[in-house]
Amino acid sequence: MAKGQRVTGDVGTKLILENDRVKIWEMDLQPGDESAEHRHDLDYVLVILEGDQIDGVCTDGRADIHAAVQPGVTAYVAKGGTEIARNVGRTRYHEIIIELK
Repeated sequence: MAKGQRVTGDVGTKLILENDRVKIWEMDLQPGDESAEHRHDLDYVLVILEGDQIDGVCTDGRADIHAAVQPGVTAYVAKGGTEIARNVGRTRYHEIIIELK
């Protein structure tokens, strides 16, 4: 590891599948829980399954993200960014993250 390079965790709470084309993660956070600090090195698709509010606490100098979420919504997100996902809602936050290799 290069000097000054920060060690980060996984982009989800559980790796479901990995092959030469994709990595599929589950993110499952109860109210008040947060993910490991993680870096998005690949473009990805989010599939929101449950939740009402999620924050992205950006640790790379970007402004924090405060988002109301709606189950059933999907979104394409370009790679980049280091953050912590924090469930600031009143219900479980549950999503599938599909990283594109």
